[in-house]
Amino acid sequence: MDINSPNFIARSKSALDDAGLQKALANLKAGFPGKRKKAMARMPEFDAMRDQAVEIKNKVIENLDYYLETFQTKVEANGGQVHWASTSEDACQTILDICRSVDAKTVTKGKSMVTEEINLNAFLEQHSVTPVETDLGEYILQLRGDHPSHIIAPAIHLNLPQVSDIFEEKHQLPRKEDPAELMQEARDIMRDHFVAADVGITGANFFVAETGSTMIVTNEGNGDLTQTLPKVHIVVTSIEKCVPTLEDLSLYMRLLSRSATGQESAVYNTLSSGPKQAGDQDGPEQFHVVLVDNGRSSMVGDKQQDMLRCIRCSACMNHCPVYSQIGGHAYGWVYPGPMGSVLTPKMIGIEQAGHLPNASTFCGKCEAVCPVRIPLPSLMRTWRERQFDQGQGAAANRYGIQIWAALARRPWLYHAMTRIAMPMMKLWSGQRNRISSLPLARGWTLWRDLPAPEGKTFMQQWNQRNKEQQP
Repeated sequence: MDINSPNFIARSKSALDDAGLQKALANLKAGFPGKRKKAMARMPEFDAMRDQAVEIKNKVIENLDYYLETFQTKVEANGGQVHWASTSEDACQTILDICRSVDAKTVTKGKSMVTEEINLNAFLEQHSVTPVETDLGEYILQLRGDHPSHIIAPAIHLNLPQVSDIFEEKHQLPRKEDPAELMQEARDIMRDHFVAADVGITGANFFVAETGSTMIVTNEGNGDLTQTLPKVHIVVTSIEKCVPTLEDLSLYMRLLSRSATGQESAVYNTLSSGPKQAGDQDGPEQFHVVLVDNGRSSMVGDKQQDMLRCIRCSACMNHCPVYSQIGGHAYGWVYPGPMGSVLTPKMIGIEQAGHLPNASTFCGKCEAVCPVRIPLPSLMRTWRERQFDQGQGAAANRYGIQIWAALARRPWLYHAMTRIAMPMMKLWSGQRNRISSLPLARGWTLWRDLPAPEGKTFMQQWNQRNKEQQP
C-alpha cells in the first residue's frame, strides 16, 4: 500500500466533502459502538478481564524472546516451519520462495492486515503469482484496486451501488442489487479459486506458545477454506500477537469479539497446529508461519511499548470522533484511527506520519473502550512531543505551543487574557451565540461553529463560589 499519510489534511477535506462516505460512516456510528455497549452490559466481569489481559500481554512483551522461541519449537515439533522476517521485504521474499518451491501460480488469502502492511499482493503479482482475496470485503476492494479503510469492516466506506457496479464490470454477469444475490455471486466465483489455489495464506489474530497453534477469527468461513484446501498453508502474522497458553487465548477471544462487533463470539474461530497428520481427512501438506517484526522489537522498552498489547479489535476507531468523520483512507496507510496514529509513525517514520498523532481531540474515548487498556492519548502525545523537539510540524503549531507554554508558566497573565477574551468572544458571536470564524484558529471553525462563552471564566466562577461559601 502506498504511503499517503503526508497528505492527511487534503485527504480529510476530501472525505468530509464525500456524501457517500459520510452516509457510510453514519452507519458505523449507529452500529458497532451500540452493539459493544450491549455486549459489555451482559458481562459484569469485563473490566476484571481487561486487567488480566493487560497483565498477560505485558508479561509476554517483557519475555518476548522466550515465548517466540517456545512457539517455534512447538511448531517444528508439529511438523511445521517458522520463518523470521525483520522487514517487509524479508517477509515478502520468504513467502515468494515458499510459493516458488511448489511452483504456485495462484494463492488464496484469508484476512490479514499484516499482508497489507508488507504490501504482499503487489509483490506477488510482480513475480507472476496471482493472489485472490477470499474475505468478501477484501475481495470487493481487490476488484476495485482499493484498500481497507477499517480493520474488521474493510469495505465500510462503500455503498451497495458501488459493489454492484464492480461485480457487473469484473464478473460480466447480469447486474444485481440485492445483497444476498451479490454475496451468492461472489461465493460462486470464489469456489473455483478455492479449488485451484496452490497455496493458502492467512493472517492470525493470535498464536499460542504452549501448543504452536495459530488462531484466525472470521465470520464468513473463507479463512477455513483458505487454510485447509491448498497443499501449502502460510500464516503471516506479527511477533506481538503471541499468547502463552490456550487458556490465555480463551480470555482474549472473549474480549475480542465483544469489543469489535458486539458478538458473544465470532462465527468461526479456527486453530491451526501444523500440517495434515496421519488420519486427518483434510489439511495442508506444509505449514509455514512467517513472523514479521517490521520495527516492533524496537518498541520493547520504548515509550510506545504499550501499543504492542493491541489485539486489532477496532474499538478505538469505532468510537473515535475523528475517524467517524473522515474514515480510514484519510490516514493514508494501513492502520487508521487512534491505534494507527500511534503505530504508523513508528513504522513509516514521524516525518511522514506527523499529522496522525495530531488527528485527535484527546477526548479519551479510545482509551476508555480499549480492551487491553492502551493509553492511546498519552502515546499520541508522546509523538507530538517528539515532533516538537525535532522541530517538525507546522510553524504555526510550534509557535502556538510556545505561546501556550509561556502563558502556562505565568498564571497571572493567563487569567488576565482569558478575562479579556471571554467578553470579546461573546461579542464576536453576535445574536446566534456561535462563532463561525475564529481569527488565528480557522481550523476550529472551518467545519463547525464554536459555541460562544456563556459567562465568566472557570476561575472567576470558582473564586465567586468559594466567597459565597465562606461563613
